[in-house]
Amino acid sequence: MIDTDVLDTGLGDADDDDFDQTVEIDDSQLPDHRYMDRELSWLAFNQRVLELAEDPALPVLERANFLAIFASNLDEFFMVRVAGLKRRIMTGLAVPTNVGRAPQDVLADISESAHALQLRHARVWLDLVQPALSGSGIEVVTWAELSDDERASLYEYFQAQVFPVLMPLAVDPAHPFPYISGLSLNLAIRIRNAKTGRQEFARLKVPPMLPRFVELPGSVAAGRARYLPLEQLIAHHLGDLFPGMEILEHHTFRLTRNEDVVIEEDETENLIQALEAELLRRRFGPPIRLEVTEEMDDVTLDLLIDELEVTAQEVYRLPGPLDLRGLFDLAKIDRPELHYPAHVPVTATAFQPAEQNGRADLFAAIRKGDVLVHHPYESFTTSVVAFLEQAARDPHVLAIKQTLYRTSGDSPIVQALIDAAERGKQVLALVEVKARFDEAANIVWARKLEKAGVHVVYGLVGLKTHCKLLHVIREEDGMLRSYSHIGTGNYNPKTSRLYEDFGLFTADEQVGRDLTRLFNELSGYAIEKKFKRLLVAPLHLRKGLLRLIDKERRNALEGKPAHIRIKVNSMVDEQIIDALYRASQAGVRVDVWVRGICSLKLGLEGVSDNITVRSILGRYLEHSRIFAFHNDGDPQVYIGSADMMHRNLDRRVEALVRVVAPAQVKELVDFFDLALSDGTSSWRLDASGDWVRHAVDADGKPLVDLQERTMTNVQRRRRGRAVR
Repeated sequence: MIDTDVLDTGLGDADDDDFDQTVEIDDSQLPDHRYMDRELSWLAFNQRVLELAEDPALPVLERANFLAIFASNLDEFFMVRVAGLKRRIMTGLAVPTNVGRAPQDVLADISESAHALQLRHARVWLDLVQPALSGSGIEVVTWAELSDDERASLYEYFQAQVFPVLMPLAVDPAHPFPYISGLSLNLAIRIRNAKTGRQEFARLKVPPMLPRFVELPGSVAAGRARYLPLEQLIAHHLGDLFPGMEILEHHTFRLTRNEDVVIEEDETENLIQALEAELLRRRFGPPIRLEVTEEMDDVTLDLLIDELEVTAQEVYRLPGPLDLRGLFDLAKIDRPELHYPAHVPVTATAFQPAEQNGRADLFAAIRKGDVLVHHPYESFTTSVVAFLEQAARDPHVLAIKQTLYRTSGDSPIVQALIDAAERGKQVLALVEVKARFDEAANIVWARKLEKAGVHVVYGLVGLKTHCKLLHVIREEDGMLRSYSHIGTGNYNPKTSRLYEDFGLFTADEQVGRDLTRLFNELSGYAIEKKFKRLLVAPLHLRKGLLRLIDKERRNALEGKPAHIRIKVNSMVDEQIIDALYRASQAGVRVDVWVRGICSLKLGLEGVSDNITVRSILGRYLEHSRIFAFHNDGDPQVYIGSADMMHRNLDRRVEALVRVVAPAQVKELVDFFDLALSDGTSSWRLDASGDWVRHAVDADGKPLVDLQERTMTNVQRRRRGRAVR
């Protein structure tokens, strides 16, 4: 029998918590304008991504990849954040932003910054990266640069592979203006009927299933890889699509729609059905951005503006080509010398088999002591995947419980859960079907798990389950023992090779009891009130961090050493920021290491004097969340899934676990020391709110690359064990 439930539970009692000691708050000494605008801070983050693409010291295919990342990031920003602001304005719920400004004003600022960034992005491709690629033997050419033989070869390709899938849509009294799907690349075509002289309009979608850049036949064999953008190939063969018509104008354009999903969970009985319906509606969200090539004529542009009902502010005129997400494909070209040097993840020392060709017993390794793994420097496959696969086939394992927020399409994680269920084990999978832009994929995997007999829970009403938890119950000598994994990143083997994350394996019984209670809350109706080694949102996590921050403040006031270090993706929550301001005022050293958004403001005299803010971007996405407190010489360090944002602390189930093994505490503290050193390359937030990159020293010598150095340190640690 398959158990599939949509649950509503309280996740604990706010009146009973180890971290509920009241922290007295006095904001009278804090200035009113003490936060940075979160939306503009996000745009500043994407600018840092763009600065990597501009860096001539980076391998050129990696620079192309950063251009694609910038484009993809900005698409999501418009589809979610800009769409959200527009929705608030249109519905009349124009609640002020986090800095007290009206959404209309913020939208105007976003438009100004985004226009400048998109133009800069286009110019980086045309003026810097494309020429650098060409100098390395990879050319992206225009139709005018092709020889007659190349054009003839491409025409054969067009007829065989492209023409059959094209669908020109005319606009006339019998054919209304067609629906334009979000993020699709299109050709706007104006034609004249040779017989009647009448002008017509047609829209042609560039097929997304075809290669974005078409490789010219024989170019690689000739020693230079040459590519033509697909839309140019189509544009120069429009006569085949409109025989007997005169082609007057043709221009590419691209539309972005509101694609955020909004579900009234408390008004629906079936979350999956409601979500599937909303995913269908997502395709028809209102337009929020229109990108056009800079040479588009006014007649065509005016027609698009009128038909799509966009404002002049939402039009982005750009030098082509549009949609540089296509550079993801080019960035995969097999030219090792044009990529970062290869990094091969190593197996964590504790999980290395005793014999060279043997298989490690991960349960035995975890029983010896907590194991902290650092991805992608240490392998996800030989740690998390191996642990779950061993649990699935181990006859002594009775139950497996796991949260799944995002996972890959061919996930060995999902397969291991299926294998465990088919072997008769109790298996619970909490699949968060509301994970943005992964909703459809998660529904597919949830149903596959159900069919295999896995108990599937679809999350909690009003909350997203974002915590990364894996709990295994094993029978040993007639007793039940818990084995747990708490991570900072998703159970996704593919992104684990690109995202920097930590995970803690432990057989600690207290952690096991904490996870047993937490999974009971996630899958049932038990109201558990206390966790010992976990801080859990939405009720307890913020309170626990505020208490730890305030303890450092009080230690500083008493003349004791005090230091707070926080690594997160985003720092937005006002209560946390204010607590850090108060700690700074008391003399606490506060170091914030943030990848993306940061609303914390420096340059506030007497308030943020003791705070530094750094950001590090590179070949890996810095994704782990770490919270370290000096605690009068007895460091308290937590890792987990929570960013310092309202959604994480109030509307998600998140979990932090305390790291207690002295060697692992030292490893995390040393990681902070390296990252925050003046000798390490980073961006530093200054008093004016600008992010300034520090990548070279006074002599022009490159500063330490955190990720390269970390890989070296991990490999050295492995070699040291082999020598012993």
